[in-house]
Amino acid sequence: MSDELPSPADAPVQGYCDPRFAAVRDQFQQNFADRSETGAALAVTLDGEPVIDLYGGWTDAEHSKPWASNTIVCCYSVGKAICAILSWRMAERGELEIDRRVADYWPEFAQNGKADIPFRWLLTHQAGLVAIRRPLPRGAMLDWELMTSELAEQEPWWPPGNAHGYHSNTQGFLIGEVIRRITGRSIGQHLQSDLSQPIGLDFHFGTKPEHDLRTADMLPMQQPPDFRRAPPSALQTLGGRNPPHILSGPGSQNTREYRAAEFPSTTGHGAARGLARLFGALATDGRLDGVHILEPQTIDAMSTEQVYGVDRILGRPTRFASGFQLTMAERPLGPNPRTFGHFGGGGSLAFADPDARVGWGYVMNQGRGGWQHRHTRRLLDLFYEALGTS
Repeated sequence: MSDELPSPADAPVQGYCDPRFAAVRDQFQQNFADRSETGAALAVTLDGEPVIDLYGGWTDAEHSKPWASNTIVCCYSVGKAICAILSWRMAERGELEIDRRVADYWPEFAQNGKADIPFRWLLTHQAGLVAIRRPLPRGAMLDWELMTSELAEQEPWWPPGNAHGYHSNTQGFLIGEVIRRITGRSIGQHLQSDLSQPIGLDFHFGTKPEHDLRTADMLPMQQPPDFRRAPPSALQTLGGRNPPHILSGPGSQNTREYRAAEFPSTTGHGAARGLARLFGALATDGRLDGVHILEPQTIDAMSTEQVYGVDRILGRPTRFASGFQLTMAERPLGPNPRTFGHFGGGGSLAFADPDARVGWGYVMNQGRGGWQHRHTRRLLDLFYEALGTS
């Protein structure tokens, strides 16, 4: 018996694709052949109706378990957009005021110059809380009380509101603690009761053991041939290494401990189909199968540009609304100006395009490093070409 893995060109691809988008399906298959992906799923809705629902490849490094229709996977920073949607739903109900001081909900947060920071600046990466200065022990990210108490004590790294810098690991703790103070529920519990269960959204902050059999293993990202990473800033390094992250080595994302953890910025697990349905609702009338998600005026408010320019942490342009990445010239999400959503590490992506009434969900277990994610963007470019709006 040969010990060689099945060829990437032979990756099984299944699911549905409207014939109009045959080029997208072909590129989806090609992403396995050129080793951009090991396993992945792509779902797209148009006017609220599914037009693409593809999945393929394998859920493990040994290529022994094909990706199935119900496979879920870690989507990394796509979870930031889910946190934002939960926040805006609370705002619609009058439970949370977006421009009210964080300290009004979380009194301990007022320490060290943070008394007047509004909740909106947590959403827009303007709070200056990208890292914790005091060295923390390994495993601290599993301790919600420890992480939030440290963030409450931390002095901002720049005058809040004066700049924006990507709060890669801390944003979810900050937003999640405000939600916990208001609702009495953890962010994972609140997601399930407020959104996932009512609409059948297969997305989770903290998965249960019964999900393990259908959860894809995360594999080391591949680097594109022309990849040249700029040296990280000192703050970016501190934010990624303090506390020593649970991602302590290859395969650590695949442990039960990691999958169960509620790190809302980075460990949301979900399926492409659910993301496309959710963002498809945000691209139309804010309703999904008759269930209210958000009012159109709320969708307009939350997707309005707040900051655009060189990111203080990443050292490159970023453009944010209140909780969402926005399309921009440096990294376009199709041809339309109002598109909003969020990338995740390796190229996972969820977005809503209100102009074309498109909802998009793409997830994978390997992907490519860097921030351009060309293999993902090639799929959406082909989609818009077929739609006739490129």
